[in-house]
Amino acid sequence: MATAAVERFTQAAAAHGLAPDVREFPQGTRTAADAAAAIGCDVAQIVKSLVFMADDEPVLVLTSGANRVDEDRVRAALGAASFRKGSADEVRDATGYAIGGTPPFGHAGPLRVVCDRDLTAHEEIWAAAGTPSTVFPLVPTTLLTITGAEVVDVC
Repeated sequence: MATAAVERFTQAAAAHGLAPDVREFPQGTRTAADAAAAIGCDVAQIVKSLVFMADDEPVLVLTSGANRVDEDRVRAALGAASFRKGSADEVRDATGYAIGGTPPFGHAGPLRVVCDRDLTAHEEIWAAAGTPSTVFPLVPTTLLTITGAEVVDVC
């Protein structure tokens, strides 16, 4: 499991005082449904870390695995003229991670972060830990504190 991406993530977590329980699922956790099935939790407890481009700036949208982002709603909440899903290259440039393995924090540079209000309803949530086959559990308050996310209705 000791890949460079997981190492970068765990170092970023340690900088925030966390020692995440990173778990690897060789069958993959690339999609929310895959992750929920592997972990044995509800798909709503999966944190999807999605990069969008608001005008020309990357924005990280953290949403429940059970939800689909309403791009018009998020664009309006951000006050952006344009809003679209980031390309694979834009995601990697903004976060340092590939799509499907993007953790909610520990990115290549600072990002504006918005968080789906629905994620705050769970006692425990699960997010990617740097690769499409690694995840870790955390509580919503920790997610919000570390990311500095603005809680919004994104769906």
